[in-house]
Amino acid sequence: MKNWGVIGGVAAALAAGIYVLWGPIADRKKRRKGLVPGLLNLGNTCFMNSLLQGLSACPSFIKWLEEFTSQYKTDQPEPSERRYLSLTLLHLLKALSCQEVTEDDVLDASCLLEVLRMYRWQISSFEEQDAHELFHVLTSSLEDERDRWPRVTHLFDVHSLEQPETTQKQISCRTKGSLPPMASHWKSQHPFHGRLTSNMVCKHCEHQSPVRYDTFDSLSLSIPAAMWGRPLTLDHCLHHFISSESVRDVVCDNCTKIQAEGIRNGQTIENQKTTFVKQLQLGKLPQCLCIHLQRLSWSNQGTPLKRHEHVQFNEFLIMDIYKYHLPAHKSSKHDPNQKGSAGTSSETKDGLAVRTSDGEQPCSTKSLFLNGACSPSLLPSPIPFPLASVPDCSSPVYLYRLMAVVVHHGDMHSGHFVTYRRSPSSPKSPLSVSNQWLWISDETVRKASLQEVLSSSAYLLFYERVHSRAQHPSPELRAEE
Repeated sequence: MKNWGVIGGVAAALAAGIYVLWGPIADRKKRRKGLVPGLLNLGNTCFMNSLLQGLSACPSFIKWLEEFTSQYKTDQPEPSERRYLSLTLLHLLKALSCQEVTEDDVLDASCLLEVLRMYRWQISSFEEQDAHELFHVLTSSLEDERDRWPRVTHLFDVHSLEQPETTQKQISCRTKGSLPPMASHWKSQHPFHGRLTSNMVCKHCEHQSPVRYDTFDSLSLSIPAAMWGRPLTLDHCLHHFISSESVRDVVCDNCTKIQAEGIRNGQTIENQKTTFVKQLQLGKLPQCLCIHLQRLSWSNQGTPLKRHEHVQFNEFLIMDIYKYHLPAHKSSKHDPNQKGSAGTSSETKDGLAVRTSDGEQPCSTKSLFLNGACSPSLLPSPIPFPLASVPDCSSPVYLYRLMAVVVHHGDMHSGHFVTYRRSPSSPKSPLSVSNQWLWISDETVRKASLQEVLSSSAYLLFYERVHSRAQHPSPELRAEE
């Protein structure tokens, strides 16, 4: 009996040691093959968890973070991860994309909230928040971090200090022209950075004002009113976004100049106000495209309402027809043949009426029904992806592949965010793109089909540009970008 007591005591001590070291066996489930870690809900942090899962499905963004943080890792001690958003974000996204070895099936992202508080963002984990607003917080904070970095050479950067200094005058003499933008590691833009063009054309004299450029990190698209019997597509939202609008009582310098030339007695001429046509287009398309579908609307009583319409989208997105083209490319075609209105209206409307079929457009008008109206069974396989297999478009330049979808369930007062995302690529072939989709709700992760993804009511769409080996960007294309 004494031996049995000793054996029982040893067994109990051994079990207690195992529990202390490794915790309960039920809580240490090994992550299933092909899945990614989930994220712990810290209260009401599904908005943060869903966004992190979506960003982790964008390899270009992770690669940019690795390049952006390379100086930190060489010049700063290890605890700097707690002070820099880029390092904290990189650590989380690599763990969620299985680029860092971890056997935990649930991760804690509270470190992101802590570092955002250091950036003076007070985000509570117990209040309802918006995933799109957090996306803007992350991108703007990364830009602030980039701009705060000192531009002088580090004293311990011996290689840079040993290089002969080249003055600005010497550079100007060698180039004999305007200087190209100097590439700076710390001044590089994140892959979600794009530019919008704003065109203003006078309806009276057809004079076009200088094109205005504005930056964006996501396209926030309103959902147009649905037509009975016709489904809403992503193309409808994009065309509604760039549709022209009339702006009244705008001073036209050209109209004022024309009227002043007709009066020779020295009378003062008032500024001529006319109606302008304004339209947005995409001047620079980013590598990673985030599309936000605005589902907030207001009732007649002023109360917020959520729009639940399903907006059809596809696995691939063609953006060529929404791209702004420099007017210089069109002048050579219309100048030799001065036939008035036809050439002029084509030149003017290239920035204003994208719906019209134009010979310069790389895609036919049938492509309007490509981005969201095709059956998912007709979509080509992403591995490998031949550009010729895209229907109704011979050679799209701005082609994007869907990487993640953030969905909001509920109403404007309460709800829950979930994410559909691609499974990470295999370590044996990191350049490939997985066909397997995952559905993630905080800690819960399961496999999903492409049909389920395309049937969801999307709130955020994350696309990544597909570059074909056959594409060789021309100097004109580089100038536009």
